[in-house]
Amino acid sequence: MSDLPLVSIISINYNQARVTCELIESLKKVHYPKIEIIIVDNASSEDPSSIAAYPEVQLLRSNSNLGFSGGNNLGIRAAKGSYLLFLNNDTEVEPDFLEPLVTLMESNKAIGMVTPKIVYFGTNIIQYAGSHSINPFTGRGKKIGSMEVDNGQYNDVRETSLGHGAALMVSRKLIQSIGLMPELFFLYYEEHDWCEKAKRAGFKIYYSGVTKIYHKESMSVGKNSILKTYYMNRNRVVFMRRNVFGVKRLISLLFYFFISVPKNTIKFISKGEFDHLKALYKALAWNLTHFNVNQTEHFELTESIA
Repeated sequence: MSDLPLVSIISINYNQARVTCELIESLKKVHYPKIEIIIVDNASSEDPSSIAAYPEVQLLRSNSNLGFSGGNNLGIRAAKGSYLLFLNNDTEVEPDFLEPLVTLMESNKAIGMVTPKIVYFGTNIIQYAGSHSINPFTGRGKKIGSMEVDNGQYNDVRETSLGHGAALMVSRKLIQSIGLMPELFFLYYEEHDWCEKAKRAGFKIYYSGVTKIYHKESMSVGKNSILKTYYMNRNRVVFMRRNVFGVKRLISLLFYFFISVPKNTIKFISKGEFDHLKALYKALAWNLTHFNVNQTEHFELTESIA
């Protein structure tokens, strides 16, 4: 047991203490013996003291809302593990979910990231069983197995193009090599950008279907929120500007501005969703006024004590 690597489990809470406590309760049942649980409270207006009541939890309280990437980076700075597992607070796990992830990472040091199968909570419907690459022309990705009934058809282990931010295990070696999560994104596309950077640095990304987690999708932001409209559109373009090169980048930007934007404009007007229309053009304006999107968050992590 002493030679098992320590796993730092990091999750972000934002005005969802009850949901976060449900995650903690499921983590308390995990069989893997060497974990630390780090919860980052992203400047909640709601009192997170119920989270602090768990003695096994290290609660970090930010003075401002740092977004998904910034909050996780705060957790990274406090983490001591050889592996860091980023879990959405609206997930729950099975007691034996962690061992297959650690075993896979330990079996091949070229693997920098791994995501388990993700199933919608309370169902047998798959959300994620691996992913195809982001299309360099449309800026859209496609998850493997999405909305399929889980009959074991994806109970395999394989290399994949993109991990999933709801459950992403990352090696300390990778973070030391490529840096922290890109805080420019704040919300959405940040893990995709991180994955692309990892692959360019020579790391492999894997999917493990021999284990799974359960995701209570869209409890944090909502399926049709103005915030989601803004950041999904803003960051879709930011992602392409950072990860698509040459003629493909030009085509992708032309596609967005001359096909996606008009299409969404018509959709929002037809539905009378003028707040969403405003968010769309605010996202467009951001990209037209911010010329440098290539900054990187550097951080020298201390050596793992595990």
